[in-house]
Amino acid sequence: MQHLVKEDGLDWQIDSAGTGNWHVGEGPDRRSTRTAHNHGVDISKQVCRQFSKNDFNEFDLILVMDRNNLSHVLSMAPDKQAATKVKLLLGNKEVPDPYYDDNQFEPVFGLIEQGCRDIIKQLTHNV
Repeated sequence: MQHLVKEDGLDWQIDSAGTGNWHVGEGPDRRSTRTAHNHGVDISKQVCRQFSKNDFNEFDLILVMDRNNLSHVLSMAPDKQAATKVKLLLGNKEVPDPYYDDNQFEPVFGLIEQGCRDIIKQLTHNV
Protein backbone atom coordinates (compact mmCIF):
# COMPACT_ATOMS: atom_id res chain seq x y z
CA MET A 1 0.00 0.00 0.00
CA GLN A 2 2.83 2.40 0.88
CA HIS A 3 4.40 1.86 -2.54
CA LEU A 4 1.13 2.40 -4.42
CA VAL A 5 0.20 5.49 -2.41
CA LYS A 6 3.63 7.00 -3.10
CA GLU A 7 3.31 6.15 -6.81
CA ASP A 8 -0.04 7.95 -6.90
CA GLY A 9 1.37 11.00 -5.12
CA LEU A 10 -1.05 10.67 -2.21
CA ASP A 11 -0.15 12.11 1.17
CA TRP A 12 -1.43 9.24 3.30
CA GLN A 13 0.04 7.80 6.46
CA ILE A 14 0.39 4.05 5.98
CA ASP A 15 1.57 1.59 8.61
CA SER A 16 1.52 -2.13 9.20
CA ALA A 17 1.10 -4.11 12.41
CA GLY A 18 0.49 -7.67 13.49
CA THR A 19 -2.12 -8.75 15.98
CA GLY A 20 0.33 -11.04 17.79
CA ASN A 21 3.64 -10.18 19.38
CA TRP A 22 5.74 -13.12 18.19
CA HIS A 23 7.59 -11.18 15.43
CA VAL A 24 7.80 -7.71 17.01
CA GLY A 25 11.08 -6.04 16.07
CA GLU A 26 11.77 -8.42 13.17
CA GLY A 27 11.81 -7.69 9.46
CA PRO A 28 9.48 -9.29 6.91
CA ASP A 29 9.67 -12.96 5.94
CA ARG A 30 12.45 -13.36 3.35
CA ARG A 31 9.94 -14.85 0.89
CA SER A 32 7.72 -11.78 1.21
CA THR A 33 10.71 -9.50 0.74
CA ARG A 34 11.82 -11.41 -2.36
CA THR A 35 8.33 -11.48 -3.87
CA ALA A 36 7.82 -7.76 -3.29
CA HIS A 37 11.28 -7.03 -4.72
CA ASN A 38 10.36 -9.00 -7.86
CA HIS A 39 7.52 -6.48 -8.30
CA GLY A 40 9.68 -3.42 -7.69
CA VAL A 41 8.56 -2.93 -4.10
CA ASP A 42 11.09 -2.64 -1.27
CA ILE A 43 9.76 -3.83 2.08
CA SER A 44 13.17 -4.81 3.45
CA LYS A 45 13.30 -1.96 5.97
CA GLN A 46 9.92 -2.66 7.54
CA VAL A 47 9.96 -3.76 11.17
CA CYS A 48 7.09 -5.62 12.80
CA ARG A 49 5.12 -3.94 15.54
CA GLN A 50 2.01 -5.07 17.36
CA PHE A 51 -1.37 -3.45 16.75
CA SER A 52 -2.52 -1.37 19.71
CA LYS A 53 -5.70 0.38 20.82
CA ASN A 54 -4.00 3.69 20.08
CA ASP A 55 -4.10 2.78 16.36
CA PHE A 56 -7.83 3.53 16.44
CA ASN A 57 -6.91 7.16 17.22
CA GLU A 58 -4.07 7.31 14.67
CA PHE A 59 -5.78 5.89 11.59
CA ASP A 60 -9.01 6.51 9.69
CA LEU A 61 -9.05 3.03 8.18
CA ILE A 62 -7.73 -0.25 9.55
CA LEU A 63 -7.44 -3.08 7.05
CA VAL A 64 -7.01 -6.70 8.08
CA MET A 65 -6.23 -9.80 6.05
CA ASP A 66 -8.58 -12.41 7.51
CA ARG A 67 -11.54 -12.93 9.81
CA ASN A 68 -9.37 -14.00 12.77
CA ASN A 69 -7.54 -10.68 12.62
CA LEU A 70 -10.84 -8.90 12.05
CA SER A 71 -12.27 -10.42 15.22
CA HIS A 72 -9.12 -9.70 17.22
CA VAL A 73 -8.91 -6.05 16.14
CA LEU A 74 -12.65 -5.47 16.61
CA SER A 75 -12.38 -6.83 20.16
CA MET A 76 -9.90 -4.02 20.89
CA ALA A 77 -12.12 -1.24 19.52
CA PRO A 78 -12.91 1.29 22.26
CA ASP A 79 -16.37 2.01 20.84
CA LYS A 80 -18.71 1.36 17.91
CA GLN A 81 -17.40 4.31 15.91
CA ALA A 82 -13.85 2.99 16.14
CA ALA A 83 -15.04 -0.46 15.09
CA THR A 84 -16.42 0.98 11.83
CA LYS A 85 -12.83 1.75 10.78
CA VAL A 86 -11.95 -1.97 10.61
CA LYS A 87 -12.45 -3.78 7.31
CA LEU A 88 -11.19 -6.83 5.46
CA LEU A 89 -8.74 -5.74 2.75
CA LEU A 90 -10.53 -7.82 0.12
CA GLY A 91 -14.08 -6.87 1.05
CA ASN A 92 -15.75 -10.14 2.02
CA LYS A 93 -12.81 -12.38 1.12
CA GLU A 94 -9.80 -13.33 3.21
CA VAL A 95 -6.18 -13.10 2.14
CA PRO A 96 -4.75 -16.61 2.50
CA ASP A 97 -1.62 -17.00 4.62
CA PRO A 98 1.23 -18.19 2.36
CA TYR A 99 3.57 -19.07 5.24
CA TYR A 100 3.43 -22.86 4.82
CA ASP A 101 3.57 -22.92 1.01
CA ASP A 102 6.35 -21.06 -0.81
CA ASN A 103 4.31 -21.21 -4.04
CA GLN A 104 1.57 -19.05 -2.53
CA PHE A 105 3.65 -15.88 -1.99
CA GLU A 106 3.28 -14.76 -5.59
CA PRO A 107 -0.53 -15.17 -5.83
CA VAL A 108 -1.00 -13.66 -2.36
CA PHE A 109 1.08 -10.64 -3.39
CA GLY A 110 -1.26 -10.22 -6.37
CA LEU A 111 -4.34 -10.37 -4.14
CA ILE A 112 -2.92 -7.82 -1.71
CA GLU A 113 -1.79 -5.50 -4.49
CA GLN A 114 -5.21 -5.60 -6.13
CA GLY A 115 -6.94 -5.08 -2.79
CA CYS A 116 -4.74 -2.04 -2.13
CA ARG A 117 -5.44 -0.64 -5.60
CA ASP A 118 -9.18 -1.09 -5.04
CA ILE A 119 -9.03 0.70 -1.67
CA ILE A 120 -7.07 3.59 -3.17
CA LYS A 121 -9.57 3.85 -6.01
CA GLN A 122 -12.54 3.79 -3.61
CA LEU A 123 -11.07 6.41 -1.31
CA THR A 124 -9.82 8.79 -4.01
CA HIS A 125 -13.17 8.69 -5.83
CA ASN A 126 -14.95 9.61 -2.59
CA VAL A 127 -12.79 12.70 -1.99
